[in-house]
Amino acid sequence: MSLSGCCRNLRITIKAVLHLHLRPPRVSSLYHPRIQSTHLSSSSSMADLKSTFLNVYSTLKSDLLHDPSFEFTDESRLWVEKMLDYNVPGGKLNRGLSVVDSFKLLKEGEDLTEEEVFLSCALGWCIEWLQAYFLVLDDIMDNSVTRRGQPCWFRVPQVGMVAINDGILLRNHIHRILKKHFRGKPCYVDLVDLFNEVEMQTACGQMIDLITTFEGEKDLAKYSLPIHRRIVQYKTAYYSFYLPVACALLMAGENLENHIDVKNVLVDMGIYFQVQDDYLDCFADPETLGKIGTDIEDFKCSWLVVKALERCSKEQTDILYENYGKPDPSNVAKVKELYKELDLEGVFKEYESKSYEKLIGVIEAHQSKAIQAVLKSFLAKIYKRQK
Repeated sequence: MSLSGCCRNLRITIKAVLHLHLRPPRVSSLYHPRIQSTHLSSSSSMADLKSTFLNVYSTLKSDLLHDPSFEFTDESRLWVEKMLDYNVPGGKLNRGLSVVDSFKLLKEGEDLTEEEVFLSCALGWCIEWLQAYFLVLDDIMDNSVTRRGQPCWFRVPQVGMVAINDGILLRNHIHRILKKHFRGKPCYVDLVDLFNEVEMQTACGQMIDLITTFEGEKDLAKYSLPIHRRIVQYKTAYYSFYLPVACALLMAGENLENHIDVKNVLVDMGIYFQVQDDYLDCFADPETLGKIGTDIEDFKCSWLVVKALERCSKEQTDILYENYGKPDPSNVAKVKELYKELDLEGVFKEYESKSYEKLIGVIEAHQSKAIQAVLKSFLAKIYKRQK
């Protein structure tokens, strides 16, 4: 066989392997090569919004797969496409959709133009890209097994540690999207600064989470509610809650310096959200949650373990110290049994009720009805969630 024939067969084999192992998520059938309609009225349903949002994803993906800054081969383009489909659109999309929803509420009943719909969706997808970047790398650091009901990306055959570079690509895609669609807009520089700042804050939160107790130096005495709050504020609250609203405010022509009170409410909401996450990691059905919780095995500074330490007797504290942070299922079971003895489910439900009352009180005291609507919309999405 000629050298050219061998190369051709090798390319065919690589494509076959990629198609076999890198299956796209179930939602891939919803993608269309072109956006069918970008008109959203104030009465548009969530189904309409999600359909439009997914259509914008396919446009942004196509832009990135034909980015002139890189000479793609067929194999590299196929790899990036499968990586994007596996990691970016497979979640609940709440962060991204919240940008569009928040911007609509800030417009106070006005229908959005086609450009406004597209741009707000594009910003929403930038946040979903950021989320995918964080999760791909976080799963490697935590040695997680599943994410969103399927194997973590690095556990997919043929991927492995290539996932680290894929995470870097996901991060760089955000600024390619911003440059292509917002360069020349009044809010462009502020958007770039916002994404850079929130990424830095989130990375610092992850750092605090990882170094609070190093491997071999596990000490539950270092865990407290202030430490938990600090980790959550930086690791979760800024990018999951503040960032979507900040994007909508910038699109609406607002100065973020005038909305520090909004940031503070959203950070508190993000902390409440993470406490929910800590609770669900232990008590939720993994099939409903979409992942197998590993906070106990990973010795995480979880809200549950902090509250347990506050309520434990001397004997119960000894049990916690002996079993927390160990991967053996029997150790995990003993910790979960202790949580039940301490009625941490009841403690959480009381916390959830008080947090909701406090947040509603602060929100309703805000002078802007439009911002009240934005904040109430966020709170409604997470209150008493099951996953």
